Amino acid sequence: MTDPAQLGLANLGWPGWLSLSLVVLCFVLFVRTRIAPDIITSGALTLLLVTGVLTPQEALAGFSNPGMLTVAVLYVVVTGLTETGAVGWIGSSLLGRPRGEQHARLRLMLPAAALSAFLNNTPVVAIFLPAVQDWAKRHRLSLSRLLIPLSFASIAGGTCTLIGSSTNLVVDGLYTERSGLPGLGLFDLLWIGLPVVITVLLFMLVFGQRLLPDRTPAVENCEDVRRYTTEMLVTPNSPLAGKSIETAGLRQLPGLFLVEIERRGQVIPAVSSHEILQDGDRLVFAGIVDSVVDLLQIRGLVPATNQVFKLGGTCQDRCFVEAVLSNNSPLIGRSVRSGRFRAHYNAAIIALSRNGERVERKIGDIVLAPGDTLLLETRPEFVVQQRNLKDFHVVSQLGDTHPIDHDRAPIAIGIVALMVVSVGIGLFSMLEGALLAAGAMVMTRCTVGRVARRAPDWQVLVVIATSFGIGAALEKTGAAALLAGSLIGLAQGLPWVSMALLFASAALLTALATNNVAAVLMFPIAMDAARFMHISPLPFIITLMVAASASFATPVGYQTNLMVFNVGGYRFGDFMRIGIPLTLLVGIITIALVPLIWPF
Repeated sequence: MTDPAQLGLANLGWPGWLSLSLVVLCFVLFVRTRIAPDIITSGALTLLLVTGVLTPQEALAGFSNPGMLTVAVLYVVVTGLTETGAVGWIGSSLLGRPRGEQHARLRLMLPAAALSAFLNNTPVVAIFLPAVQDWAKRHRLSLSRLLIPLSFASIAGGTCTLIGSSTNLVVDGLYTERSGLPGLGLFDLLWIGLPVVITVLLFMLVFGQRLLPDRTPAVENCEDVRRYTTEMLVTPNSPLAGKSIETAGLRQLPGLFLVEIERRGQVIPAVSSHEILQDGDRLVFAGIVDSVVDLLQIRGLVPATNQVFKLGGTCQDRCFVEAVLSNNSPLIGRSVRSGRFRAHYNAAIIALSRNGERVERKIGDIVLAPGDTLLLETRPEFVVQQRNLKDFHVVSQLGDTHPIDHDRAPIAIGIVALMVVSVGIGLFSMLEGALLAAGAMVMTRCTVGRVARRAPDWQVLVVIATSFGIGAALEKTGAAALLAGSLIGLAQGLPWVSMALLFASAALLTALATNNVAAVLMFPIAMDAARFMHISPLPFIITLMVAASASFATPVGYQTNLMVFNVGGYRFGDFMRIGIPLTLLVGIITIALVPLIWPF
């Protein structure tokens, strides 16, 4: 019999060699340079297109791939959770209050893995991402030491059931089509998925402290930051009432200090972290502007000024603005309370800073002076109207931040729950469910069109789409079959060795391309290997499912890795340092257990 590897080598031709060379070049650029991944993969796909290796339809097919489109739409769905503050609900209910960094990783990975078993892991990470960002900030945790564990736990959880990962569904569909046998049951994979989950969790807990990168930004120097004074009220029936200051998360915001509490006309200075909050408490804070804005997003707290409630428009239509009073302002010499600021400017003063320091008085009693820096809640038109007028020296909007409408949080959570249930019972595909949920978020005003349009992370989407094109070139030119066939041929007909090489081949292709591409390319090789050795193909199929999902070594191998790559500030090598040993460990567990559960 002709060696398939030698036959493939002879027939590869220049298109195959070009495809292989570009994949290697991409890999080198990922590891050795700081060039953005979307630029690298786009450049490789362009070369494959202009050289004729791929047709325009083949090169651009990834941009219409349902998986890529699903990720894009899920970004819009998640804005409904962030815009309503529902992310905070998820964080407090599922994540809780960690006792330390290691405990935080455990609190994060357990629910992520559990949810990923019943819901495709991509939307799980999409929903968790903003919640983890907020959670890390409140508890002063390094985000870069949490997001890789989040992605890896969701990947591991997806191996537990047939619907946990799109890879499982793709391979199971190919198996039933080619063999004519019934496919796997919903929970058949649990026998191998659960050991994989346990392996990943233990590995991250034992070695995460040493291998995970720390991208924590430097703590701001107290002398170098502008400190604001702001006042907040605990609303009636607030979820914070009855909680201590520390439990409510009001001690954890960086650069923020609770100065005092005014309760029924009495002032409580030097507030203890164990002080219990009550409805109607007026809290006086001093701190940096970012933490003051974060304070305004907490459910159950509202600005003490009643001027906010008289502003027109919805919360999504407002923004936060910093403005510095000039000598010519008509407000100079008047107190904040008597200055009729809202009547003049349709804006409300939320916080105030003078010469970079907090003012030792209640905001309403502060007499305004030239140079005072005001944090305002207003509409975007304020910036345009006042930027060139004499009342203010400087007027600038604080990014895209704006007040949150917490009243719509139950609606947003309900929409996501309906999406999960409808997809889980097979009523809709993941793409259909995500599209319906995104539309519902906009229609119910949980998010607005302006926010929804800016939601997708285009770098992630471009890398996903272009990776499909590069994978198509590997398949079309026979380069992928050459790589995988050469490795399988080394087994010399031994089932255990063949299965080990199958895992290695699929894991390698997944690291270089994507999980679904690796699964599709390796499937015929897995079936042929079993047929040649006259043994059951099922152990090879199960191994392929796990191997194609074991995308720990690179950020481009799996969508969830790409989703956390930019947010965590990671480098390509961060994934390799922790992902390669984890992939090897998962491979050993898989090769050892699969033949015992599904005999040859």
